[in-house]
Amino acid sequence: MNYEKVIAPAAAAMRPSGIRKFFDLAAEMEGCISLGVGEPDFKTPWRIRDAGIRSLEKGRTSYTANAGLKELRLEIAAYMQRRFGLEYTDPLHEILVTVGGSEAIDMCIRSLVAPGDEVIIPEPCFVCYQPITTLTGGVPVPVPLKAENEFRLTAEELKAAITPKTKLLVLPFPCNPTGAVMEREHLEAIAEVLRGTDIMVLSDEIYAELNYGTERHVSIASLPGMAERTVVANGFSKAFAMTGWRLGYACGPAPVMKIMTKLHQNCIMCAPTTSQYAAVVAMRECDDEIERMRREYDVRRRLLVKRFNDMGLSCFEPKGAFYVFPSIQSTGLSSAEFCEKLLYSQKVAVVPGTAFGDSGEGFVRVSYAYSVNHLTEALGRIERFLEELRTNG
Repeated sequence: MNYEKVIAPAAAAMRPSGIRKFFDLAAEMEGCISLGVGEPDFKTPWRIRDAGIRSLEKGRTSYTANAGLKELRLEIAAYMQRRFGLEYTDPLHEILVTVGGSEAIDMCIRSLVAPGDEVIIPEPCFVCYQPITTLTGGVPVPVPLKAENEFRLTAEELKAAITPKTKLLVLPFPCNPTGAVMEREHLEAIAEVLRGTDIMVLSDEIYAELNYGTERHVSIASLPGMAERTVVANGFSKAFAMTGWRLGYACGPAPVMKIMTKLHQNCIMCAPTTSQYAAVVAMRECDDEIERMRREYDVRRRLLVKRFNDMGLSCFEPKGAFYVFPSIQSTGLSSAEFCEKLLYSQKVAVVPGTAFGDSGEGFVRVSYAYSVNHLTEALGRIERFLEELRTNG
């Protein structure tokens, strides 16, 4: 069997995740501290776990409706209005419960993008947007973001990237890996560019609750005229520390959600039933748990930003998610070289900025979804590594 002829070219050409590479190396190395994976170190709050347990005890183990439990979709609509001012008045047709936020992203891109359509993707960004676009036959159009703009997408950058073939803009904010946020004034400028076009927006808001600025997260879907062209992807993994429950959701215009639900129906059937019952309690009762975890992340965020700047690795202050994105250009090493040398010298794993697009060169991603003790030990090792580099010239 000649597997090179059997395997689809687009699938074969897909790059493996640069995040997992260093995570896997760290897992094999005794005494290694990994700051590479964006997974909360908190356990899922007990109220949520208890709801999942009770659903099993009651024998609720059958399929749900394809789009998700009615009770959960209603609760998601109430949560989105309460937390972000987003109005979904017909949640049974405007909300789809998915297997993690990643499936929401996948279903959105596959529902909207036809072969030859262009998808504007600000970079550095999460790793999945470009390969999913390519698998649909779409054309990814990366837009390199600049550190001097705090890695925000500007209206001028968006205008320059739009062509007659543009179908979709991905807005990945708060951003993995940079921690950048788009505040209302920045989103209004983006919205002004898009009004009067047929360009849709995929707003990936999985880190919406992890915002450390003076104002709460603002969704572009909340701006006048934008709800009709925006699919909001979100989930439970980050805000509620529910990564292993694999539950997310998408909210958007009913005609688009109808197609996304049809794809979901054929590819997935429905999201995990136990997770859905647990998620009802998460949305209904756990605002206080979100705040508790957010405050702890904020302590860690400020610790890392200060220490990296003190070490001479310039690090802008991220206002969202749980990552910092320090520049390592002063070391003279590439992002990959820095990460590899740090791993083998001091047994600390971080992720090269290039794992998130070519514009990530010169930076590394460091997750602070770890305890202060864990972070403090890792920072000490990184400082020793930098001292070694300076000593050895």
